[in-house]
Amino acid sequence: MKWTVDRYPPQPSRRDVLRGALAAGASAALGAGLVSCGSRSDVARTADAGPWRQFQGATLNLISENTAPTAAIAAHTKPFTDLTGIEVRIVTLELSALVQRVALDLASGRAQYQVIYADPYQVLAPYQRGLVDLRSLQADPNLPDLPGGVGDFIPVQMDAAGRFADPEPFYALPYDAPTMIWQYRRDLFEKYHDRMAGDLGFDPTPGGDRTWEEYFRIARWFNENAASDVRYGTGHQARQHDSLMNDFSNVLWSYGGTYFDNGREVGRLGTRDPGPCRLDSDAAIAGAEFYNRLLSIADPASKTWDWDGVGAAFRAGRLAMCPNWHEFAASNETALPGRVGYAVLPRGPVATANMYGGTGVGISGNTLPHERGAAWLFLVWATSPETQLANLRSEAGGGTPTRTSVYEMPEVRAAERRPSPMPNMLTAAAVRQAWQPDRIGLRPKIPMWNECNTAIFTQLSRMLSGAESPRETMRSIKSRVDRIVARGWVA
Repeated sequence: MKWTVDRYPPQPSRRDVLRGALAAGASAALGAGLVSCGSRSDVARTADAGPWRQFQGATLNLISENTAPTAAIAAHTKPFTDLTGIEVRIVTLELSALVQRVALDLASGRAQYQVIYADPYQVLAPYQRGLVDLRSLQADPNLPDLPGGVGDFIPVQMDAAGRFADPEPFYALPYDAPTMIWQYRRDLFEKYHDRMAGDLGFDPTPGGDRTWEEYFRIARWFNENAASDVRYGTGHQARQHDSLMNDFSNVLWSYGGTYFDNGREVGRLGTRDPGPCRLDSDAAIAGAEFYNRLLSIADPASKTWDWDGVGAAFRAGRLAMCPNWHEFAASNETALPGRVGYAVLPRGPVATANMYGGTGVGISGNTLPHERGAAWLFLVWATSPETQLANLRSEAGGGTPTRTSVYEMPEVRAAERRPSPMPNMLTAAAVRQAWQPDRIGLRPKIPMWNECNTAIFTQLSRMLSGAESPRETMRSIKSRVDRIVARGWVA
């Protein structure tokens, strides 16, 4: 389908983007002044070279978080250069550093980075007006279409990673899809299954029928009965960090708690005005009380770990189970071949929720017309079924596909069973369930989320240290978040 829109929409207001960069803490660097896009030259275009070779000789810069798909693409950019004649330089940073760098670049009026890893919460929501509405490029008859169209991307991921507020425009294409699932030592669950079932009075096999209360009892059983095989029943990414918000949110949502009213819609499409925070509800407080109790029996080092820390502890044989991002499967299968199982997270009294952490790739609104076309070629190639399949096979990294068609390929379906040449596909049955609209966990996609997130994990850390009760913590977070939202955001 071709959309009727301006081919190259106007750039965002320089003043608007500058405000966004200042909010990201970049005011000092911006003091040197802004440089006009008009003072630089566009890349050359050879009109008769064909859609894929028309910008040969150009150089693109991609800025990305240091993620598995980017590691795979960085190791295999030659096929893109051979196809297009375009060189790609990739800069990878920790997410908070990336956000600040992107804010500065958008404020500069230039496009040092033409292609941007647009985290939905820290880049897309606050800086949406600084990104290109990709419909304009999909509609350009001189540029290649997306293979399979937008509809080939998993719908909930297309909304969460690609859109903001309005369901029509899209500013990024789904690029990676890390999702939190239940990872467990399959060998230990098989060894102790009958004994656990007898002691606990239920089938302990991990899956969507298990509850968080049962998860707690399984973890405590391992603590008390399996010291010869494993030190702790569960571990968590509960450091004072973004990881703590992710880990807690799975429990919050399953207990019926929500950050804001209409939480699913605020997570899926996003909004600039989410209204009052709802973490002071009885359901949210009950979720916090359970999470605090769960952490009391978890590996004590959990309070020092982010996702990498808990992942390393699990691979080292220290934990019987943990919630973590599904893309850790590749390293799990190297360290513990054949001994790890994967399932959706437990359900709570109200629902089940599996935190989605996926991100899209977009194009800077500061790009010039031909530069923008070259960036579109890269987006089409990087998210194509062929490239996603190559990422799955890559020894350098590689996430899991964001396209329905890739999951339908016979070789990808076969890789869901051991022995698997694509170990991340061993999680496919779990993530397919986790990506269902009623199961996926979507944090609020609001421009001020980064500041809200910091308030959330800071107060949760106080709760886990015993400085505040769960009820006090939820009320403190609500108060802080309401103040942040009331200040608003212009970008």
